Amino acid sequence: MTVLTVALVLVAAAVGVLRWRRPAWYWLTFGVTLAVVRVLVRYGSVMDACGLTVPPARWRLALARATNRPIPGPRAPRILRLRPTRTGLVLRLKLRPGQDAFDIAAASDRLRHSFSMYGVTSRELRSGVVEVRMTGYDVLKRVQMPAKTDTRPMRVPVALRQDGSVHYRDYRAIPHALTLGATESGKSVYQRNLVAGLAPMDVALVGIDCKQGVELFPLARRFSALADNPDTAADVLDALVIRMERIYQVIRAQQRIAADVPDAEIAADIWDLSADLRPTPVVVLVDEVAELALYANKEQEKRRDRIITALVRLAQLGRAAGIYLEICGQRFGSELGKGITMLRAQLTGRTAHRVNDETSANMAFGDIAPDAVLAAIQIPAEMRGLAIAGDSSGGWHRIRAPHTSLRQAVNICNGHADRTPNLPELAPFRPVFSASAAAPMSLAKAAPSATV
Repeated sequence: MTVLTVALVLVAAAVGVLRWRRPAWYWLTFGVTLAVVRVLVRYGSVMDACGLTVPPARWRLALARATNRPIPGPRAPRILRLRPTRTGLVLRLKLRPGQDAFDIAAASDRLRHSFSMYGVTSRELRSGVVEVRMTGYDVLKRVQMPAKTDTRPMRVPVALRQDGSVHYRDYRAIPHALTLGATESGKSVYQRNLVAGLAPMDVALVGIDCKQGVELFPLARRFSALADNPDTAADVLDALVIRMERIYQVIRAQQRIAADVPDAEIAADIWDLSADLRPTPVVVLVDEVAELALYANKEQEKRRDRIITALVRLAQLGRAAGIYLEICGQRFGSELGKGITMLRAQLTGRTAHRVNDETSANMAFGDIAPDAVLAAIQIPAEMRGLAIAGDSSGGWHRIRAPHTSLRQAVNICNGHADRTPNLPELAPFRPVFSASAAAPMSLAKAAPSATV
């Protein structure tokens, strides 16, 4: 008996240490089983206590009275499926008549305490069916991306959401995006994950980094064009506008709008073209947009207007031509001058890391998801990389990108340097490397290539 007691104590101690030091391992070994049992045993009483039950149907009451049986109790939503995951549980519920998906969402915090889970979120799958995702531990404290992700062309897994699911940057669904964040908030790490995810894909990367290129130039072997000052940035953006106009001419020539052509084959953007005619999509990464919008004299003001006009044109018209904008900055408000508000309205995706004031959070979410503003200003300074991601639908999520060092991102970009396309319009701005690794990079005038 003594040996058994000692063994149980050691096992309990090991479980406690595992839960404290390695919560993911604890969840996969012990936590998931305990959570499933807890949910199934407590389900009825918890739903009743949270006000998520409805009275029995009248025909059930009449049948009970006619047969002299006990009156049936209140009915909770029916469990359609209970699925364990690597981070928690996924519960699919069928709502009873009179219930609404908002009822489940409003009771999520009470469900979290009742089932002893770390977090609970819900979303409506279809009419009458709600999916409740429960996380067993803080998945954002130490981000571990799953080994397998649902990668597709122009769809990059960049972060992990608070509910344990993967956050994707899907350029075909959300062409343009804005990323805000104060200094040391994790904005650069998010950008590195984005570049590292795009590096293995058939896509051209264009970087504009007016901090003398300290952020993007180490990744230059995977970039088709780079600019490290506002003057070069203006020329790069003008070249992209010219490329966009040429691609529209290709689409017009291949639209196939004759009466005998099925509607599904009519081309309206580059993704409707055949693979041999489809131009290479381009992702434009702007590291600090304020450096492009600030000016000190009349000459710089003309350059600034030229840059903002080109960005607005690309944001309004670039999607069909396969040109996507990824704009980063510390602030993005009307104080940057005319045209900024128009540009922000075209940036559907919004991501805000830790900001220094509520006004900066309002710049990201004030016009699309006011509830996310409070969440953005509550991000603690010690949680670098934690961010709020939303879009024009009004929905938002708390996310955190896995830490990727600059060396790791450089190795990935160098490993896929052979995928860097040569675009004729951007050939003058492609980085040219000398034979010596110690020699600095430079932007040289290169001969245009025939690649589209």
